[in-house]
Amino acid sequence: MSGAWSPGKPDYAALELPPPPPDRPYALANMVMSADGKSVIEGTERGIGSATDQRLMRELRANADVVLNGAGTLRASGTSSRLGDGALEAVRLARGKPRLPVAAVLSAGGALPLERAFFTARDFPAVVYLSERAPDERRAAIEATGRPVVILPAGGEVPAMLRHMRHTLGAETLLVEGGPTVYAALYALDAIDEAFVTLGPVVVGGAGTLTAVAGARAFTRADAPRLALLSAHANPETDEVYLRYCVRR
Repeated sequence: MSGAWSPGKPDYAALELPPPPPDRPYALANMVMSADGKSVIEGTERGIGSATDQRLMRELRANADVVLNGAGTLRASGTSSRLGDGALEAVRLARGKPRLPVAAVLSAGGALPLERAFFTARDFPAVVYLSERAPDERRAAIEATGRPVVILPAGGEVPAMLRHMRHTLGAETLLVEGGPTVYAALYALDAIDEAFVTLGPVVVGGAGTLTAVAGARAFTRADAPRLALLSAHANPETDEVYLRYCVRR
């Protein structure tokens, strides 16, 4: 791969990825942002990316063993690990993977919309990662949906989740689809390996509008993660730009 610009749409359906680190999966971050760096418009990412961007998201899912979202993304937009395409499912099967990856959600307090398809559907596997700080009644309500719940130690939720994915689920590749605080937590742990960014041709504005990565602490010039461009595609049909980076180490 190179950092040269190319026209059209990339092919993310069958990426050649390196093996995972010992205690976590190899992690891909997939995000869409506006031209001014915002991750939502009217409270959701819908309206920033096109149908082509949605297709690329599903192509990235074809590579993943686990697809992770935070609780805020689940509440705002819903989430699943569906591919919506038999050809993408066939790519997975040819690589010795299950038909669909495992959908995962990470929640600190357990305030989750239990009526969403993540909990009610059974056409894809799913797991809930829940902090031990969550109230017992919320934990019980989540367990009553039939989705498995993994309790994580307070203060070490994200590293424990990654270890569970790698060692218990056997996940080699993790796809992170949101939201901004999940990305921030993973970048802070140096647990993102590649970033796939769709730059949408829209300006959102707003002083308080979420950006693509939004943690409690801003990085400094000394510790900010640095990225190396792997590929860039400009789509003249949608006016989007599709960027692929790896994290410099």
